[in-house]
Amino acid sequence: MTPQPAQATHPRTLFDKVWDQHVVVPETPEAPAVLYIDLHLVHEVTSPQAFAELRARGLKVYRPERVLATLDHSTPTLPPDAAGERPYVTAEARHQVETLRQNAREYGLELHDFDSGRRGIVHVIGPELGATQPGMTIVCGDSHTSTHGAFGAIAFGIGTSEVGHVLASQCLLQRKPKTMAIEVEGELGPGVSAKDVILHIIKTIGVEGGTGYAIEYRGSAIRALDMEGRMTLCNMSIEAGARCGMVAPDEITFAYLRGRPKAPQGAAFEAALARWRELGSDPGAHFDRVVHIAAADIRPTITWGTHPGMGAAIDASVPSGADPQLAKARAYMGFSAGQALLGHPVDVVFVGSCTNGRLSDLRSAAQVLRDRRVHPRVRMLVVPGSEAVKAAAEAEGLDQIFRAAGAEWREAGCSMCIAMNGDLVAPGQVAVSTSNRNFEGRQGKGARTILASPAVAAASAIAGSIADPRVAGG
Repeated sequence: MTPQPAQATHPRTLFDKVWDQHVVVPETPEAPAVLYIDLHLVHEVTSPQAFAELRARGLKVYRPERVLATLDHSTPTLPPDAAGERPYVTAEARHQVETLRQNAREYGLELHDFDSGRRGIVHVIGPELGATQPGMTIVCGDSHTSTHGAFGAIAFGIGTSEVGHVLASQCLLQRKPKTMAIEVEGELGPGVSAKDVILHIIKTIGVEGGTGYAIEYRGSAIRALDMEGRMTLCNMSIEAGARCGMVAPDEITFAYLRGRPKAPQGAAFEAALARWRELGSDPGAHFDRVVHIAAADIRPTITWGTHPGMGAAIDASVPSGADPQLAKARAYMGFSAGQALLGHPVDVVFVGSCTNGRLSDLRSAAQVLRDRRVHPRVRMLVVPGSEAVKAAAEAEGLDQIFRAAGAEWREAGCSMCIAMNGDLVAPGQVAVSTSNRNFEGRQGKGARTILASPAVAAASAIAGSIADPRVAGG
């Protein structure tokens, strides 16, 4: 099956252009569209049942060259022992890893294992390798697949049964979402990062504000972000309820991709550029909803409650509304109504995840930590998003800065973001985390999670309490 590009006679959005190029069978009131998938990312947690279904039905992987697999969720971030044994937290975690290895061998799939030098979080290695490209459709059995939309791709998470569908057919049934433009204009202030931008957006539109939409992030503040910042932005589109998030590709995108192993090379790259440059939304293209945000209004932002929409500027206070949900969140998190966020004690700091585990994120944290010490009562974990990030950070000496400050420098993986590998926050402890979700128990049973940027996380580790990295000594 090959998608047939649709002929359009009216201005189209970036999303419309990519969608139209991948429709195999158009949507009808009775049935979703059949959408062709360019890249299928696979990890060890959501794939075993899908491969078991293929085996049970005698099916092959239809396009194995379109599948890229890695180990990330269940993998330990402590190194192997002297005998080479890795400290898996459970036998089930080990089994998940071994099962993906077996499935990759059986079906001829590219797997980035511990010996590849490129293993890491699936949403970090896809872009690193140049497998993620503008104009693609990309899926994975992981909600934060929206990360890849930073390249001008339609990228979204799918369920385990859908993983099986894509493996067997390289296609997926999908209803076309509506489109939303979020326009952030102006210059971001000192200490404000892409993480602060997306947390501000989510607290502005709410965790259901993007439901039913594909978001395109636009405006001068977005165009000024580097690719790693754009990935952070798109990564958390799902926390706003959106199906996916996108940024139109530009010269920053093209420079990032040039020369990467899986990107087109030489004349093929130049030909790809000509196609990619056509992907921006046309002037006058219609969006079903447009949200305007002034960059000057965004300050370093954190969450205080139990979902990503419960956020506030770091120098604000905990909301004092009587809404039962707010009261429940305050009670769980140990906050009181009207309490200042700054100065609230923290126990754990985590820097990492597919949201903020890239090299620029580690540099941001290291800049704050340089020549300083983590507070004695704080445990700080720094986990690179991939083996390539780890190697680059060590080449710059960032690992030495973290270790000298008293932080733990770990192996690449998802780690404390989802707490499947033994990296846990203990019951009742408060964690400042650069990850993407702060639901009750997300980082361990009874854990209390505050989402923040790498700079805020590092400043809080030093202070032993929520701290503003813009403030001297914070």
